[in-house]
Amino acid sequence: MSKKLIAEFFGTFWLVFGGCGSAVLAAAFPELGIGLLGVALAFGLTVLTGAYAFGGISGGHFNPAVSVGLAVAGRFPARDLIPYIIVQVIGAIVAAAVLYLIASGKSDFAGIGGFAANGYGEHSPGGYSLTAALIVEVVLTFMFLMIILGATTGRVPAGFAPIAIGLALTLIHLISIPVTNTSVNPARSTGQALFVGGWAIQQLWLFWLAPIVGGALAGIVHKAALGDD
Repeated sequence: MSKKLIAEFFGTFWLVFGGCGSAVLAAAFPELGIGLLGVALAFGLTVLTGAYAFGGISGGHFNPAVSVGLAVAGRFPARDLIPYIIVQVIGAIVAAAVLYLIASGKSDFAGIGGFAANGYGEHSPGGYSLTAALIVEVVLTFMFLMIILGATTGRVPAGFAPIAIGLALTLIHLISIPVTNTSVNPARSTGQALFVGGWAIQQLWLFWLAPIVGGALAGIVHKAALGDD
């Protein structure tokens, strides 16, 4: 179990550091910024590479909503949920701390700003409402888990699941960065919110509730309607 938790820590660290790091450090870099497409791809690449590196040890969840969805679907022991979620959140916080140390080292650093935190209303990148944010986070987390559950069955050739999962997360970010800055991962949201404080902490509840609901619904639907091997 200790090896599994260590793997989840590093996998979540890599996801948050790589994904949010691309948003904070590289998205709007003068003249050479990677933009929305680059950030979306970065998140997908972190999951793809992390799943290959650590998935064989821990299952490669790196996300409390994924752990919940897999547990509801009967693919993951419920007794391991709390330890997994704790180390995922710790990994995300450590990643955010390292990212802060790097970002604050810039010569003209004037505060972290949004720091890739998730938000709705006036803190949504596109000004989307609470209702819109709730819907998009539930739906996209639901589909993310449906893809994970489908790609990891015995009906799919072994070894290809991380590719589908990484591409799915890339697509999810392409859809929802304008709406919420894309969470679908409560740990990722928590790490950034703790450093932004204020509004990000106040809105964090949504980015726990919606992904957990979406993940749990996917676990129920996949188990009931699509079966399992």
